[in-house]
Amino acid sequence: MDELRKRYEGLLTGSYDCVDRIVLNAYFSMGHNPGGFRVWWRQLHGGSDEHLDDTHLMRMAGRYARRVRAFAKANGMPVIECDREDRKHLIAEEYLREHKVGLGVFLILVARAPATVWKVKRSAAGVIRNLEKQKTFVNHYSFHLRHEAARYEWAP
Repeated sequence: MDELRKRYEGLLTGSYDCVDRIVLNAYFSMGHNPGGFRVWWRQLHGGSDEHLDDTHLMRMAGRYARRVRAFAKANGMPVIECDREDRKHLIAEEYLREHKVGLGVFLILVARAPATVWKVKRSAAGVIRNLEKQKTFVNHYSFHLRHEAARYEWAP
């Protein structure tokens, strides 16, 4: 059993048979309704909604972006900004033709795409009145990696 299957077997459905590409799309069901979103937030913040607001959510997103870029810099890999029409797999293929890479992440691509975000509405007294679901453009990250598991066919 390859390492990818061993590690994620309980979470994956479907199959892969492509020797050079695996696409994993994550779906975080708790983040798609207001109650689940608050439960997730409370798990991260000691059971409290005190700092659940747009400012803290944006700071969290900013920290993630900075950490991704710091990881890339520390490991000598590029972070490339893409347009929405760019075919990311073609960018990765071109990069591989021009650079020798080892196993693991070798390239990070960033593109703006629509996603659901939560806007926090509080009363004058600071009580959360509503979590409003909105669609907006956010950065989506594509992590390109070489992994030995990509050489195997697998069907759960």
